[in-house]
Amino acid sequence: MEELVTQLGRHGLALVFANTLLERVGVPIPALPLLLVAGAVAARGEIALAALLAVAVATPFAVDVAWFVLGRWHGQRVLRALCRFALSPEACARQTEAMFERHGMASLLYGKFIPGYSIVVLPLAGAAEVPLTTFLLWDGLGNLLWAGSAVLLGFAFRDAIRRLIGYVAALGLWALVAAGAVLVLVVATKWSQRRRFYKLLRLARISVEELKRLIDGGEPPTIVDVRTHPSFARSHIPGALRMTLQEIDRQLQTLPRDREIVLYCTCPNEATAARVARSLMDRGFTKVRPLHGGLESWIAAGLPVDDETLVTLVATTASTASTASTASSHPSIPLPVAVVPPESPAEG
Repeated sequence: MEELVTQLGRHGLALVFANTLLERVGVPIPALPLLLVAGAVAARGEIALAALLAVAVATPFAVDVAWFVLGRWHGQRVLRALCRFALSPEACARQTEAMFERHGMASLLYGKFIPGYSIVVLPLAGAAEVPLTTFLLWDGLGNLLWAGSAVLLGFAFRDAIRRLIGYVAALGLWALVAAGAVLVLVVATKWSQRRRFYKLLRLARISVEELKRLIDGGEPPTIVDVRTHPSFARSHIPGALRMTLQEIDRQLQTLPRDREIVLYCTCPNEATAARVARSLMDRGFTKVRPLHGGLESWIAAGLPVDDETLVTLVATTASTASTASTASSHPSIPLPVAVVPPESPAEG
């Protein structure tokens, strides 16, 4: 036990540097347990508390700035690339964007404690053109709260942590085996769920070329954007309606059952569109397909996008005459729609 504490005191700063660096670049090795132990070791005088805090705050802060710059240079491609490696890529992209849109830069204060979000939000902030000084302020405070709270808790509860280290040291190899087994089980379960999900929807995709042929052929499908409201406002396929995963039941009656429905998003592997498609299939819709490649593939094909004007699905409460009038004014969208003006003035 004493030898373990001595080794931690001797190499503690290097271990904290390596652990915080690896965690912030995406390696699933949480740094908080080590910071707690390091705080307890600092309470014994084995590590200088100021040096420990400096390394624990500055290392992830430097990596965060690098992620921010990458997001500024390459936009949301960095976000999608990160989420592609997540065990739940659809939740990674969708939930990160939703939380950032609700809470903005203030989410960096507590976001360090949320696995996944702490990394993915960084390039998202860069892509959102957040001023660098604003990012540095909020991210610096967030890293100080994250690392400082762990180190100071370890410092305050040094006796309890010392006893815990003793228990772990007594278990020896079996403690590592048990922790490894739990980790492998969690990862394997998540990975299995992910593979089953994509296998179910692998056959139900539509290419941009096929979608364009349907539109030009006079039988356009109903196109639905399943992204968040601000993402839709920035750019969307002309004539697309907007419906998120949470709005399915509320908007269900407005979707046609006798015509093709094409869903799209900007997630890795069209994950959110695939999840919405699966939900619609479970509710009896048979002509539902995600757009292969999502909005990116549409733009890459040189096809136009609209922005600013927000089109959202609304419940069918109008009379038959009103519904027919709306449909005739939008021949490519055979559903009633409501045009909601954006936050800033724009053409209707």
